[in-house]
Amino acid sequence: MFYRGRRLRKNPTIRSMMQETKLHKSNLILPIFVCEGENIYQEIDSLKGHYHYSIDNLYRIVDRMNESDIRSCILFGIVNHKDACGSEAFNDNGIVQQAIKKIKELNKDIYVIADVCMCEYTDHGHCGILDNDGYVNNDETLKYLSKIALSYAKAGVDMVAPSDMMDGHILALRNILDENGYTDLPIMGYSAKFASAYYGPFREAAHSTPSFGDRKSYQMDYHNGQEALREVEADINEGADIIMVKPAMAYLDVIKEVSTNYNMPLCAYQVSGEYAMLVSAVEQGLMNESVIEESLIAIKRAGAQLIITYFALDIANKLNN
Repeated sequence: MFYRGRRLRKNPTIRSMMQETKLHKSNLILPIFVCEGENIYQEIDSLKGHYHYSIDNLYRIVDRMNESDIRSCILFGIVNHKDACGSEAFNDNGIVQQAIKKIKELNKDIYVIADVCMCEYTDHGHCGILDNDGYVNNDETLKYLSKIALSYAKAGVDMVAPSDMMDGHILALRNILDENGYTDLPIMGYSAKFASAYYGPFREAAHSTPSFGDRKSYQMDYHNGQEALREVEADINEGADIIMVKPAMAYLDVIKEVSTNYNMPLCAYQVSGEYAMLVSAVEQGLMNESVIEESLIAIKRAGAQLIITYFALDIANKLNN
């Protein structure tokens, strides 16, 4: 007798009953870009459907989150003043710090994650403090990342997420948070973050393109998979509460390996380039829009429990309907 798998695919009801992987709104985290100024609500050219928000316009995206029942977001800041040490990132009245407070004022139940990095705040666009030869000084950078995380904690953030890829950054953040009484504040590490061309639209949106060189000396080589496991294990050993793989769609093998090897909450970031490709393909009629949900199911099937995605609101609305 041969296997008759089609018996359990005969109609929509049985197919739904047999689904092994399902998306839930609680799995999705929405990226939000906040900027200095007033009355700013401007669509981002590279990320159609997403906007730069000034603090006074954050109610617009919070209202949409409420309507869609998306309860988690991750914040990225765009500032006017940039300098060598990214001082606006750890300004207690900085743009992300203000956004944390404003979102909590609008809806205290929204879970606010803040990206901890320096590239959006430095005048050179790199993710840390530069030596005289232009090389990012790892240990000096840890001091500034710690300042940023502590400032976000004081503002009332629910979780910090260091994306800089400095060695020892999870331990540095855990120490500064614990020393200042924030022992219950979790850390989500960008544990396996690859030096990827998929970040292009984000860099335009966040005004964070390096003024020289690239980030290959600290972000991972996309040729490597085993190295990702070493990076993940390092973050776990340093105290990360959640680990992450970034990007997602081209790194499903890494997500799967991480989920298989480590019993830890795992997030994947479906990044700006992945979003832009799918939006463009759907708009041009090259693919049916169901490819969006299919891409997210693939990420979750590979082992990610959480997904940072620019499609969060769209998918939530579809699930609601």
